[in-house]
Amino acid sequence: MEDEDVANAPMAEMPYRPLALDIEHRDDGSILLRTPYAPADVPPSIGHLFEARAAEHPGRPFLARRGPNGAWQGPTYGHMRRSARSAAQWLIDQDMPGTGGVMVLSGNSIEHATLMLACYYSSTVCTALSQAFSAMSSDFARLRHCFLTIRPRLVFVQSAAAFEGAIRELRSLDPDLEVISAEGGGPGIIPFAALVEGAADAGVDAALASIGGDTVAKYMFTSGSTGMPKAVPQTHKMMTATLAGYAGLLADPAERIPPFALDWMPWSHLSAGNLTFNQNIWAGGTLHLDEGRPVGDAFATTLRNLVELRPVTMGSAPIAFEMLASALERDPEAAKAVFSRLRWMAYGGAALSQSVADRLQRLAVVAVGRRIPFVTSYGSTEVQAVTTVSWATDKVGFIGFPIPGVTLKLAPVADKLEVRIMGPSVMTGYLGRAQPDREAFDEEGFYRLGDAARLLDAADLRQGIVFDGRISEDFKLSSGTWVSVGPLRTAMIAAGSPDIIDAAVTGGDRPFVGALLWVTPEVAGDAARIAALCEKLKLFNHRQGGSSRRVQRVLIQSDPPSVPAGEITEKGYLNQRAILANRAADVERLYTAEPDVDVLIVD
Repeated sequence: MEDEDVANAPMAEMPYRPLALDIEHRDDGSILLRTPYAPADVPPSIGHLFEARAAEHPGRPFLARRGPNGAWQGPTYGHMRRSARSAAQWLIDQDMPGTGGVMVLSGNSIEHATLMLACYYSSTVCTALSQAFSAMSSDFARLRHCFLTIRPRLVFVQSAAAFEGAIRELRSLDPDLEVISAEGGGPGIIPFAALVEGAADAGVDAALASIGGDTVAKYMFTSGSTGMPKAVPQTHKMMTATLAGYAGLLADPAERIPPFALDWMPWSHLSAGNLTFNQNIWAGGTLHLDEGRPVGDAFATTLRNLVELRPVTMGSAPIAFEMLASALERDPEAAKAVFSRLRWMAYGGAALSQSVADRLQRLAVVAVGRRIPFVTSYGSTEVQAVTTVSWATDKVGFIGFPIPGVTLKLAPVADKLEVRIMGPSVMTGYLGRAQPDREAFDEEGFYRLGDAARLLDAADLRQGIVFDGRISEDFKLSSGTWVSVGPLRTAMIAAGSPDIIDAAVTGGDRPFVGALLWVTPEVAGDAARIAALCEKLKLFNHRQGGSSRRVQRVLIQSDPPSVPAGEITEKGYLNQRAILANRAADVERLYTAEPDVDVLIVD
């Protein structure tokens, strides 16, 4: 199929209102953006919202996971309501409201969801940690830090045996700590079944009624890419305001999307724990817990689930779309199934390569005769998701425009525009730090995300805004030339597609730009394929302007980015700062006067 045929294929429609912007230009060069659309009306808390959905359709499946026989199984909305209220009563009986609450060490599960909703019902704080802090750590430093920051009264694990080391570590800090386990037991272990076997009384309704917008629902920790993770209070208002903003964009307010979803991302992170989980409740949908993930052979499970479920929407990290493109290129029948009902694809947290997007569009047109819009939401743990791409496009790289209720400020910082946010979904400050945090907010109270954005057309902002890298990641070469890491990394990966999986850009205070590369298994160890990749990168360099856009030397990495070492998150996003620190010896190899044979000279 020719590129022109793909470009002329019809695009699946988006269910949103036409793009509308209120734009304010200031004398200092700042630009403020808002949408004239109003947020939708939503219940005052996630607990109230779940009560409403369970009353509307108690028999509809709420969560589903693969059972021992391979079939999807899980609680209905009515069943989950009963279990969550019972667990909420148990928490109230333990005098949990008003304390450090519950800390969850394990990943997504039906029991985890039940406990999270029970906390929402009972006004108990619920904090989910990355599993890597407990199950993949050698020293438990981050686990101890998070525990001492929150001081929870209870800890939940899916399996007492799997988290035995973490439990022992936490009990060395608090000998009286109580632990709830869904599987397995032992001294001082409370079986999860004990939480859901009793009946709820009027105390649960009273606790739910006491919850307001400023009530803290959970603490969510930042990634800790620049130090130890910081605890961000997540209030019910922050979460419901995000739901209200997205719902306010819908052309038909009665439409709720999606009817069901498939997700592998951990609930310890914003995208899954707040957005996907809460939006599934808002939609009255069914959330399928994916045991696969975009890592090695585990992606085969995700692909099987996509083929079977044929979802209406698909959201994941960019690395998952790269793996999906390669898999569907080998299996046209799977492509027909995956694209058969798909209305849009959503990526977030990192840039998606345009070349990967183009490959998927070609697959979609061949399989079902239409292009699938690519959308994304942009935000952070501190602000929730505050902008979105709500228009039909097959181009990637946009951060979108503000959802209703949010003001986006693009403020000049050096030669870039920094993204700043104000709205009801923005935190007031980190737990245990000054309120408001002067480093986190500007003089007007806008939260400073530390990201840079670039206008595609300064004369017509409606053309879009694109991510322009992390201001803190950018560096100067020894010549004094600034290197914008984010855009360069994305362009380099695109130029090396489909061979390059990911890259870390090097060169701070060095004479030239280099990179550490991760390549596909087909390329690694194949001298001919590596030589062909070098030619791609040489061609890329020749098309660039100055030294800040040319990558002169690269070194292919044999071991993948490490989750325990903080090099990559559970969601598959690369931590540039940690990579360069942990692999300093490899960085040095790029800049020796006589590089070894493994260092590839591409310019």
